Amino acid sequence: MTQALATHTVVAVIGAGAMGAGIAQVAAAAGHTVKLLDNRPGAAVQAIDGICAQFEKMAAKGKLSLEAAQAAGARLQAAEHLADLFDAGLVVEAIVENLQVKQALFKDLEAVVSEACILASNTSSISITAIGAALKNPQRLAGLHFFNPAPLMALVEVVSGLATELAVATTLFATAAAWGKTPVHAKSTPGFIVNRVARPYYAEALRVLHEGGADCATLDACCREAGGFRMGPFELMDMIGHDVNFAVTQSVWRAFFNAPRFLPSLTQQDLVDAGFLGKKSGRGFYSYQDSALKPLPVTAPALDQPDDIVVYGQSAAAQALATRLQTRGVRFTQVAAMGDTLARAGDATVRVTDGRSATRCAFDTQTPHTVLIDLALDYAQATRLAVSVAAQCDPTAADHAIGLLQAAGFAVSPLQDIPGLIVMRTVAMLANEAFDAVNQGVCDAAAVDTAMRLGVNCPCGPLAWARAIGIDQLSTVLTHLAQTYGEDRYRTSPLIQHHVYAAKAFL
Repeated sequence: MTQALATHTVVAVIGAGAMGAGIAQVAAAAGHTVKLLDNRPGAAVQAIDGICAQFEKMAAKGKLSLEAAQAAGARLQAAEHLADLFDAGLVVEAIVENLQVKQALFKDLEAVVSEACILASNTSSISITAIGAALKNPQRLAGLHFFNPAPLMALVEVVSGLATELAVATTLFATAAAWGKTPVHAKSTPGFIVNRVARPYYAEALRVLHEGGADCATLDACCREAGGFRMGPFELMDMIGHDVNFAVTQSVWRAFFNAPRFLPSLTQQDLVDAGFLGKKSGRGFYSYQDSALKPLPVTAPALDQPDDIVVYGQSAAAQALATRLQTRGVRFTQVAAMGDTLARAGDATVRVTDGRSATRCAFDTQTPHTVLIDLALDYAQATRLAVSVAAQCDPTAADHAIGLLQAAGFAVSPLQDIPGLIVMRTVAMLANEAFDAVNQGVCDAAAVDTAMRLGVNCPCGPLAWARAIGIDQLSTVLTHLAQTYGEDRYRTSPLIQHHVYAAKAFL
C-alpha cells in the first residue's frame, strides 16, 4: 500500500493567494515544514501572518491546543527565490491559470529540486498532460486540486495526466488523506470531475429562465426546498461571480470541442458584459445593495381542499403523499398503482414529470386535466413543489391538484409548462454527465458521487440519485427532453443505455 509523504518531508507552495495560502495552512497543520513562495514582494510573509492568525483563532475556539497552533505557525517559512525550494519533497503550484506560465515554472523547478520531488498543480481547468509536456520528467507531475477555501473544503481531486506515474498519484492520494482531506482520483480531462459534472446545475436553470419557465427566486426556492440543494443555482452563480462561472463554462465547452451540453448561456454573457458579476459587484441575478429586498418565490394562493382524493400505488412519492395527507387529517383513498398516475384530485390527474411537458403528457395519455409535479429529493420532507399544468386542463381541475398538494403541506410554485420542470431535468442532466464521466474513465462511480457531494455540496451523489429515481425513469426523462429539443445536449449516456438494456443494478 502506498504511503503518504512523511511529515519530515518539506512541502513547498508557490503562489500566496487565497488558494496557495490555504494549501500551505493545511500542510503546516498536518506537520510539514512549508515553504511559501510568491513573486510579489512581501506577499508570502503577509500570507504567513494571516495563516498564523487563523491558527490562533482555532486555538481560541478550542479546535487546536495553543501549543499545536504555535508549532504549526512555526513550520511556515517565506521563501524569496525558487532556489530556496531545493529540499522540497513536494511542490504545489497555485499560480495564475495560464498554461505557458505554469509550464515555464515547472521547467525551472526541475533544475532546482531533486529527481524524487513530486510536482503538483492546483489547476482547476488546465490539462495536466499539457503542463507536463514541457517537462523532462512529466511522470512526476500530477494535479492536486483543492477547493476554496482549502482549509475547510474536504475534497481534493488527484489528477493524472497521460504521463503521470501511478505511484505519484497514489502517494498524493494518501498524502491528501493524511492531511484530513477526502481525495478522489481523476483523469486529466476538461473540468476533471466537479467542474465538468456540475455544469448542468447552472445550465438547466439558465435555460429554464431563458425560456420564461419561472423567475430566479422561484427556481432557486424549488431547488432548495424540493431538491435539497444548499443554494439555488442563481444564488450560487451570484456568489461564485459570473465572470468566474461563465469563464469555466466557456473553458469546458471549448475543451470539449463545443459540445452542446456545455453550451454557455447568452443570459449569463449579458450579465458579464454589463459588469453585473454577482455579490462582489453588488448586482447579478439579484441586487445586493443595502436597500434591496430579495424577491420572494411565486407561490400559489391557498385553495380549497378537494373532496375526492385518490393516491395510487406504493412509489416513494405516493407513500410520502399518503403519509402527509394522513398526518394532516385529510381524507383520501389509496388504491393499487395505475400506470404512472400519482393521484387524482377531483377531475385532475397528477403525475411526476417524466421529461415531457404537461401538455404533451395530456395529449399522449388522453387525460386532458393533467398536472405534473417536480422531482423532490425526499417527498416526505420537501416543503415546496413546482407544478406545470397542461394547456388542455380546466382551471378548476388545476385548482383541485394544487389544493391537494397544499393539503399535504407543500407550498406550490406553478411554472410555465417547461419539459422536466426544474429539479427533475437538472438532476437527470447531472446524472447523465456523471455516467459519462465514469463511462469515459475519468473516475469511478464512488469518486463522482463523493466529488459532487463534497465539492459543490450536492445533497446526494448524482449516481445515488439515479438509483433512487430508477435507471429506466432517468432514461425516459432524458429521452423526452431530447425529443422535445432535438439537441445532442440531451442525448442519453451510453452507460445509462447499457444499464437499461441489461435490466440489472448498475455500478
